[in-house]
Amino acid sequence: MPTHHQVVIIGGGNAGISVAAKLLLKNKQLDIAIIDPADKHYYQPAWTLVGSGVFDIKKTERNEADVMPKGVKWIKQKVTGLTPETNKVQLYNGEELSYDYLVVAPGIQINWQEIKGLKETLGKNNVCSNYSFEHAPYTFECFKNFKGGKAIFHNPQTPVKCGGAPHKIMYMAADYFRRHGLLDKADIQYWSGAAKLFSVPKYEKTLLKVCERADIKLNFMVQLVEIDGPGKKAKFIGIGDTNKDKEFWVEFDMIHVTPPQSAPDFIRTSSLANAAGWVDVDKHSLQHVKYANVFSLGDASGLPISKTGAAIRKQAPVVVENLLAAIHHQPLTGKYNGYTSCPLVTGYGKLVLAEFDYDNNPQETFPFDQSKERWSMYQLKKRILPWLYWHKILHGKM
Repeated sequence: MPTHHQVVIIGGGNAGISVAAKLLLKNKQLDIAIIDPADKHYYQPAWTLVGSGVFDIKKTERNEADVMPKGVKWIKQKVTGLTPETNKVQLYNGEELSYDYLVVAPGIQINWQEIKGLKETLGKNNVCSNYSFEHAPYTFECFKNFKGGKAIFHNPQTPVKCGGAPHKIMYMAADYFRRHGLLDKADIQYWSGAAKLFSVPKYEKTLLKVCERADIKLNFMVQLVEIDGPGKKAKFIGIGDTNKDKEFWVEFDMIHVTPPQSAPDFIRTSSLANAAGWVDVDKHSLQHVKYANVFSLGDASGLPISKTGAAIRKQAPVVVENLLAAIHHQPLTGKYNGYTSCPLVTGYGKLVLAEFDYDNNPQETFPFDQSKERWSMYQLKKRILPWLYWHKILHGKM
């Protein structure tokens, strides 16, 4: 196996595959390697719908080999270390790769172990999470098992992939309970490590009305530290100025947990990381602030925006444009404006399509007010976006 490649891409998810496909559409002669140990590739934006009982989990999974662009060298290994000073990547099998240019797009690391008792009880005792292929279907079992009582929905204090997902599933649960005559018997509570429900006021206004409709109680600046599944209780600790270190033991009849998340360990321990552990890139050029031959996009990058697939769709062309410019010793002119999107399902057949930039200014695609709940936007999420992902985005054509 060659130990040097012109372009090495770490990560064979949405970001890595999209960038490789777009690079090859521009220049088929490029020597590109993708490093990723995964057998399977997942369309994770549909897992909220899976957890709501309206999407088949099998349709969110394909073989990684089937999405790998033709002409790319796939190195099926884990990355264990990075030495950007000498343009080297260390692999789990002990080998080392060198590169001319590096694209860091390994996605986010899910840290289930940071909540005491979670791994032991997840997938039983009405403890569920849409954040894994294995467990997303169990969320709908929890909907069906619910006969009244406390339904807790949790959002951690860390950045997460798809920042809207922790509360989207709550709105779906509320609508499910309403349709089954259980809403009056449900005490729905949101416990979040954030300071507010949503960062963009235009869309938050609608979401607060959705919460009001279902009498959802909102709790902010709290961290979930422990779950006792058999005992049906969860321990939160205050992390805000007014509730710091205060303990809350909350009983539940069902709880949806969003696990704490971070950049992968091999990034956090490398010189590519910023103080928070994410890849330290310029927020417009997506070039590393210290190493000019390194670029990053997607969930592992230190960009100050919500980590979504929609953001990657706008980041990938910028990385490709600037990487090709760097190869040809030209100025980097590609600029990313922080565009991201959260398709916020607010019930069965209802969706608010939030689109915004770094400054939380709406960047809407359609000629109507996207802060309103719409059936058409729900169909976009359920039927059109998955097709576009498999047939266009991963082929570099969007």
